[in-house]
Amino acid sequence: MWRFIARRLLQAIPVFLGTTFLIYAMVFALPGDPIQALAGEKPLPPAVVNALREHYNLNDPLLVQYVKYLGGLLQGDLGETFDGQAVSDVLSGRWTVTAQLALTAWLFELVIGIGLGVWAGLRRGSLADTLVLGGTTLVIAVPVFVLGYTAQIVLGLNLGLFPTAGTEDGWPLSYLLPGMVLGSLGLSYVARLTRTSIAENLRADYVRTAYAKGLTKVRVVGRHTLRNSLIPVITYLGVDFGTLMGGAVVTEGIFNLPGIGQQVFQSIQLKEGPVVVGASTLLVLVFLVVNLAVDLLYGVLDPRIRRD
Repeated sequence: MWRFIARRLLQAIPVFLGTTFLIYAMVFALPGDPIQALAGEKPLPPAVVNALREHYNLNDPLLVQYVKYLGGLLQGDLGETFDGQAVSDVLSGRWTVTAQLALTAWLFELVIGIGLGVWAGLRRGSLADTLVLGGTTLVIAVPVFVLGYTAQIVLGLNLGLFPTAGTEDGWPLSYLLPGMVLGSLGLSYVARLTRTSIAENLRADYVRTAYAKGLTKVRVVGRHTLRNSLIPVITYLGVDFGTLMGGAVVTEGIFNLPGIGQQVFQSIQLKEGPVVVGASTLLVLVFLVVNLAVDLLYGVLDPRIRRD
């Protein structure tokens, strides 16, 4: 097991380097001069421009800039914005908001999505199966901003079931409605994936053998069928957690949540490359850690999978 963990960590290094370099290159390839953007319409003296470009390594080749960024990253330094703020300070408060939002959406996908998938998979071809397939198809077809504004108006303003904006009520109350909106698409995929996997495994030979041995339906489904059926679902949920962390821009905008997504959107507009790169780097790290955890769960869910 330890050899497997070490091997996966070593495999994550080139993935991390490749993704962060691409992000770094694309961010700093955006048109416009970030130094000149600091002064707005007023031109800066050439001496000031040169000093600032030298301070932020903008005169160096791209690869040299990236290596210097990695050097600071190894020391826990995400860099600083072009107005002198530490990127870690800019992201610190917002990181908590996005993490709580993503966790709420992820739990929503996990509990409701798997529950609906098992319910439909055990009743394939029934009314319950049709309702789950039809409902999830409808959710997938509706754009997230339409779903978000509709939920905000109907469930928040008209019915008063949830707060409509901000984080004043804390977690989880302030995050329930935006979490449901953010996790609605993933929930639909989880439900459909679980339903299909359950239905296929119920026809497998090992399930018929278990029934032939006299095992109860609860034991066959809960201990054998469900465990094997959850392997592709857990894979999707692991990948989707990173997606939820980075894809909350629209949801945070609708519900006025001061999270990472909102900050990245504002930073792109202001040409604050260090903030965009720092936030993206943290999201890449979260993605890699979650995927390592998912790989380790495989051996728990399916005893046929062995790791050295």
